[in-house]
Parts: sequence; structure tokens; C-alpha cells
Amino acid sequence: MSETVDAYLAEHPDEKDNLAALVQTLDQAGDTIASRKEFRGHVTAGAALLRPDGRVLTIEHRALRKWLLPGGHVEESDTTLVDAALRELHEETGISPERVEPDSGLPLHVDVHSIPANPDKGEPQHLHFDFRYLFRTAADTVELQEEEVTAYSWQFADTLTTEPLRSRIMGAAR
Repeated sequence: MSETVDAYLAEHPDEKDNLAALVQTLDQAGDTIASRKEFRGHVTAGAALLRPDGRVLTIEHRALRKWLLPGGHVEESDTTLVDAALRELHEETGISPERVEPDSGLPLHVDVHSIPANPDKGEPQHLHFDFRYLFRTAADTVELQEEEVTAYSWQFADTLTTEPLRSRIMGAAR
């Protein structure tokens, strides 16, 4: 995990301050940062799925009631964060991994955001360190996992609101 963070920060040194909580939690928690029971903050993996027409797949997350990239928690069976992102993409959208091409082993973007407390699950408010990877596909058929996802949309990258994610996907679409 620390190798991925180091490689990402070498590529994007201007994000060091934004990722300070990730670096601190990684130093303190070590490998347990991948566990969803690590409530100082834990790693998640997301997929920015880009079609040749420049559109990126977004999903409406049922619990958070927000439009997001497909993604979620890392599982013990995931050997890499790219694998976790690809597994989550498949689980939430039904798009087969065979129809998806990873762009790079390096995250396109790492986002740190707060997740509200969930008393039903016994979870306090905590941070997600979301490693977002770029994938390419010609697929457009989606079969939603309705337990977690309520809708999907193929959006042009310029409609995304999160920077630098928006700019990086737009650059990849060119």
C-alpha cells in the first residue's frame, strides 16, 4: 500500500497536503488500513470507466444517495487495489472484467472523504481513502446490483465536479 501511495505522490506531489490523513493513518495502521473495521480511516477502490465516446460511468449509491464512480471496500480476496476496483465495478454494474481494459497500475486519483456514522452497522464516522483507477471499455450494457445501486448514467467527463479527477479523465478521453 505504501508503495502505491509513494508512487502516486511522486507523480502528483501537489497532493501531499490533501493526502496527509492517508499517510498518517497508513503509518499508524499499517496493513489494517485495508480493513473496513479500521475506523481512523480505510482504503476503498473505485473505477473510472471510460468509453471511446468520452463518457464515464456514474452510479447512484443507495445508502449515500449520491452519484459516484463504481467502487467499494477492499476484500481479502483482492490481490491489488486495481483488482478491488475491477471487482467492485463488476459487482455493481454487471460489466464483465473481460470487457474492461485497465489503463495503468497507478491510481488516476486518490480521494479522501468522510463517511457518516452508521449506527445500524455499528460504524462511527470515518474516512475513506478512495484509490480511483481508470479503465476503458466499449461496453454500454449495465446490470445494476440493486442492493447498493439505484441508477446509472454515462456522463461526459466535463460534467464531473470533483477536481482533479475531472481534468484527468478529460485528459485520458482525448
